[in-house]
Amino acid sequence: MVADQWYDKNGVWTGSATILPDGKIVMLYTGSTTEAVQVQNLVYPADPSDPLLINWVKYPGNPVLVPPPDIDKKDFRDPTTAWLTSEGKWRITIGSKINKTGIALVYDTKDFINYEKLDGVLHAVPGTGMWECVDFFPVSRTEENGLDTSVNGPGVKHVVKVSLDDDRHDYYAIGTYHEKNGTWVPDQPEIDVGIGIRYDYGIYYASKTFYDQHKNRRVLWGWIGESDSEAADVQKGWASVQSIPRTILFDQKTGTHLLQWPVEEIDRLRLGSNEFNRVTVQPGSVVPLDVGPATQLDILAEFEIDKEALENAAGSNETFSCSTSDGAAERGALGPFGLLVLADDSLSENTPVYFYIAKGSDGNLRTFFCNDQSRSSQASDVRKQIYGSFVPVLEGENFSLRILVDHSTIESFAQGGRSVITSRAYPTKAIYGAAKVFLFNNATDASVSASLKVWQMNSAFIRPYPNIDKL
Repeated sequence: MVADQWYDKNGVWTGSATILPDGKIVMLYTGSTTEAVQVQNLVYPADPSDPLLINWVKYPGNPVLVPPPDIDKKDFRDPTTAWLTSEGKWRITIGSKINKTGIALVYDTKDFINYEKLDGVLHAVPGTGMWECVDFFPVSRTEENGLDTSVNGPGVKHVVKVSLDDDRHDYYAIGTYHEKNGTWVPDQPEIDVGIGIRYDYGIYYASKTFYDQHKNRRVLWGWIGESDSEAADVQKGWASVQSIPRTILFDQKTGTHLLQWPVEEIDRLRLGSNEFNRVTVQPGSVVPLDVGPATQLDILAEFEIDKEALENAAGSNETFSCSTSDGAAERGALGPFGLLVLADDSLSENTPVYFYIAKGSDGNLRTFFCNDQSRSSQASDVRKQIYGSFVPVLEGENFSLRILVDHSTIESFAQGGRSVITSRAYPTKAIYGAAKVFLFNNATDASVSASLKVWQMNSAFIRPYPNIDKL
């Protein structure tokens, strides 16, 4: 769509499509008017039989929604996919804020043209600021498949996800949806939306899910920004990429987390593989892995840590944080250990993806999943951060990891997707055939045993759709 009307002249922004029971499709999107007012607009596919739905027709009566009186004209955006209520109405939510409280407004409609605003809000969290790209969807507590957005009832939880404009991260929480008054309550207020769990602890924003009715799965897309300079982006002629699509499931083991995992279609890009079984990595050591060129890889790894070292390690009252630590160079009794990707032979460039185990004075273990960019590139115009967070590792679980390496993009999934980190790396030496992979263990006391399978990955050759010029 082109920004060619008074109601979207300053921008065609985030929108969401809804598939109606008769198969027809409608879409709502935010437009910024000639006066910079954020309004919601309705569009229909120009050709519903076009499998790519390239062209859309704007409803002549747009906008269909304008900011309510108590909402600032620039704080009303990003409508969700609609879901069907038990009364047969369609319901949507739209992100906003009042002062510094992030909120999600709720509207009902029968025809996507006329709307009734519900009293109150779906949810609100003080101090979180503007909520962008709100997403609201059900997850099954018992089955390993996705649910249509309108599903509700026993065995179902609901997820509220928001993108915080203030810190540019995506947060979610799991809770209970009350249809009658259009509200949602988090299961655990201490990890509420915007103050608790994130989809991704790296560079990842403005994500959105959809329900794939053909494979009964919920699929998540996200935007991966750059961490190099604007001048570098101008020179290369592009900036930012989409993430690998991920499936979303409720984590039945924790009850607090979602599980994100690359869609199964990614497996079709796998080429030859190398396996490494029970490789012992001693404290303070690095082990090279002979996998060939290492710029396009799919890595599955599992680590076991020496149990005696776990038991004998002294506890401490000190708190650990990936982002404020010295990264993979910070040595503790029980970590860090993991993989060095996009590394050159001399390790002058490398990006560690790793676990760090902290033992408290009470003897309890807390595991952190981190990504360290500090030595990812010798380029001087690159932001080099250390990402990560606590990840639950339950009794009987080993430390498991999947990493998708695609040149400058590294997407890492810990504990079956319980925690995810996406980062960008811009090596100057560890490129193409010079890129290597290493196991590493920088713990002072504990050895680890690692088992891995590493695939070379083919490129996804995106071919023009047949007769696309005629559409």
